[in-house]
Amino acid sequence: MILRPWSICCGGAVRSASSPSARASLFAVLSVFCCGILSSNEPAERPHILLILADDLGWSDLGFYGNEWFETPHLDRLAEEGVRFTQAYAAAPICSASRAALLTGKTTARLGFEFVTKPEAGHQPMVTPLRAPPFTLDLPLDEVTIAESLGAAGYETAFFGKWHLNRHYQRYLGWSPTHGPKAQGFSIAEEDFGNHPYSYWREKKKRSFLDGVPDGAFLEDSLTQRAIRFLERDHDRPFFLMVSHFYVHDPNHTRLRWLHDRYLEKVPADHPRRDALAHYGAMVTTLDHHVGELLGALEESGHADDTLVIFTSDNGGHPNYAGNAPLRGSKWNLYEGGIRVPFLARWPEKIEAGQVNEASVWSIDLFPTFAELAEADPPANLDGQSLLPVFEDPELDWTGEWREKPLLWHFPYYHPEKGYHDAPAEIGIDDGFTSQTRPHSAVRDGPWKLLHFYEDERSELYDMAEDEVEDADVSPYFEGEAEGARERLLDLLESSGARLPEPHPDFSKP
Repeated sequence: MILRPWSICCGGAVRSASSPSARASLFAVLSVFCCGILSSNEPAERPHILLILADDLGWSDLGFYGNEWFETPHLDRLAEEGVRFTQAYAAAPICSASRAALLTGKTTARLGFEFVTKPEAGHQPMVTPLRAPPFTLDLPLDEVTIAESLGAAGYETAFFGKWHLNRHYQRYLGWSPTHGPKAQGFSIAEEDFGNHPYSYWREKKKRSFLDGVPDGAFLEDSLTQRAIRFLERDHDRPFFLMVSHFYVHDPNHTRLRWLHDRYLEKVPADHPRRDALAHYGAMVTTLDHHVGELLGALEESGHADDTLVIFTSDNGGHPNYAGNAPLRGSKWNLYEGGIRVPFLARWPEKIEAGQVNEASVWSIDLFPTFAELAEADPPANLDGQSLLPVFEDPELDWTGEWREKPLLWHFPYYHPEKGYHDAPAEIGIDDGFTSQTRPHSAVRDGPWKLLHFYEDERSELYDMAEDEVEDADVSPYFEGEAEGARERLLDLLESSGARLPEPHPDFSKP
């Protein structure tokens, strides 16, 4: 066991092949061919790209987003050195769907990948008024990913961490040999839980604090170390490195007594989730520490000045821990708490340091952004758009008028799958409950955000310029805007070929 002091980093395509292996080989050949062309005349503006993805990290969990308890010095510094977006969104309110959309640049509606992967095909087990579409088990191999597009343009591609885009193979979250990262364009990919509770949670005897860990020290994270070893290598061509952390997904637990106790003192004694928040805060700070190690290694590699670094989360925070206040909702639903996420970008001398940008952006924009930087040839039907204009002009209108089309979310499922009928019906703000989520979709167009619920074909309209906590449904007062937003939503769903919930054959009205 190696301990790391807390302060260590504070300072410092063609898809015609019939098999996954054949497709991987084809992209490898294209990459080598392209590299042979580019290595002698590499355009200076083609940067390295480091994408750091957190898991279930809420919008308000980090210090620079206003958290009053949790300490995140490395991410605070990253924000100071680049741009922090205040109205950034994940593509979905749940893990697999969000990751699939990010990597393909397509909405979950277009992909038909709206929920989490499962071990086998089927439908949700509960009997409800509507039945959600059947589970999508794997990201289809005919979908072109960021890694495949950048690899064909000469980039070296590497992936470390959580994949969650194939049915569980041999164990929970196990990578599939046919649908894992190497089958989707990553030439280097290593599977590892790191020091996240997933690595020890099955052994009850290990679910306790570790003795002998001094104050200010962290456990070594093997996942982060794998990524650091990649950065330490010599690179004769630009790289795309994706580090996909398991933090801060539950199990909500830390083995660092000193860090747990640090937050136990900070959280008010009368808070109903005090101990849970002490564990959760420790997980947030541990994530921050490992991000700091990674950024320190990037600095030591000499590539920090020519690397675009993006940090974001796959969806909003878990309501039992993150709370997401002041935003309403959480992971699993399309209120702001479920989809608004931290989003940081740093690119020295290209992005002005210290920006706070209110433009509406989302993770689907990353594919066209990276493709433009890499001079790659992405698929034609991407739903996002390049963020380079936003990086270059921090004064772009926050209402989203610079966008070519609205933001679309589609969640035609119910949640929770176990205990749904016993869960609270109302989706609130920081109440600590996993509430009932019903099939719904949402669209944001400028300041207007509309949510449409399929059980009763009801819509809610919110003016995000005045009400980012979604407290007041203004659809009765802005009927024209509500109807227009509803029509745009339905048109987008239809043009995307979205899968919709249908009447459940076993449901009978009481």
